[in-house]
Amino acid sequence: MKRFNLEMAVGAFMLVGLLAVAYLTLNVGGIDLFGSNYYRVYADFDSVSGLKNGAQIEIAGVPVGKVTNITLKDDQARVELSLRPEVKIGSDVFASIKTQGIIGDKYVQLTPGADDDYLKDGDEITETESAVDLESLISKYVFGKVDK
Repeated sequence: MKRFNLEMAVGAFMLVGLLAVAYLTLNVGGIDLFGSNYYRVYADFDSVSGLKNGAQIEIAGVPVGKVTNITLKDDQARVELSLRPEVKIGSDVFASIKTQGIIGDKYVQLTPGADDDYLKDGDEITETESAVDLESLISKYVFGKVDK
């Protein structure tokens, strides 16, 4: 009987350990297992060089969502932004693509405006600033010209 209790205790310990590892893996990976009720807005950019699906969206340095899709629409990159439901952004928000550090990951920075008319699911951000092409800047500085 004692052997059965010992085996049950070890099995329970292993199960709790595996659940803890799974929880940590999902949290560190930023995976939303139950699909929170994000709302989606869209922004069109001339260039999204280096931006990837899953990239963070920040307001004042605070993560408020993630990039869920990047497609091509009318010769521009259309970025689908999924925002947490408690985040309300005005219709005059400014979206720009920034880099974390010198050669870090790209993310979308939202700069709120003063409008009290908030964007809803499916709306579009009209004011955007594309990613800075570091290669063109270096080429311009070193060679005095820009590749076209």
